[in-house]
Amino acid sequence: MNRVPGDTENAHSSSVESCPSLRDVHSINPTQLMARIDSYDGREKKGISDVRRTFCLFVTFDLLFITLLWIIELNVKGGIETTLEKEVLQYDYSSSYFDIFLLAVFRFKVLILAYAMCRLRHWWAIAFTTAVTSAFLLAKVIISQLFSQGAFGYVLPIISFILAWIETWFLDFKVLPQEAEEENRFLIAQDASERAAFLHPGVLSDGQFYSPPESVAGS
Repeated sequence: MNRVPGDTENAHSSSVESCPSLRDVHSINPTQLMARIDSYDGREKKGISDVRRTFCLFVTFDLLFITLLWIIELNVKGGIETTLEKEVLQYDYSSSYFDIFLLAVFRFKVLILAYAMCRLRHWWAIAFTTAVTSAFLLAKVIISQLFSQGAFGYVLPIISFILAWIETWFLDFKVLPQEAEEENRFLIAQDASERAAFLHPGVLSDGQFYSPPESVAGS
């Protein structure tokens, strides 16, 4: 007969020990969750993520670097005006570097339009530009006579090829996965904030607390 209170106490202690998960749920801080959601909202309002902005800067660097190499090539061959007229107005596929410059302009326009202005979240645009770049450069190296024109016959096609594939790698392995991860975190934080708001409907004011009326003696 004396074991009943002990069993009752053990049951009570076990029930208390089984409640940490509830305490953990109630320990959610809605303020921190709302601050996290506000930070995600701020990123959305910026319109473009930091990693996507880095990608667009690298695409711009691609165009400027190829343009710089092409200008240096024009100077090496005997002056910008003379060589520019020969490569542009008298364009020859087998000896001109003007088409490699146009290929860089093509990549820049397509990628900036797709991933900066339209904010595309798919790899088809970068796959298209890289495929066109690779096919064109391989055909130009095989058919043309660039290797007989000195170091630039090697440098411009190789640099253009490498930059195109670096852009593909950076978008596919950095930009798209990181943005997808950020979006998942935002959805999880938003769902947690909704649950926290349900569990913590608001702070009760002093006027909402009251004492029950005294019970009748002997009731």
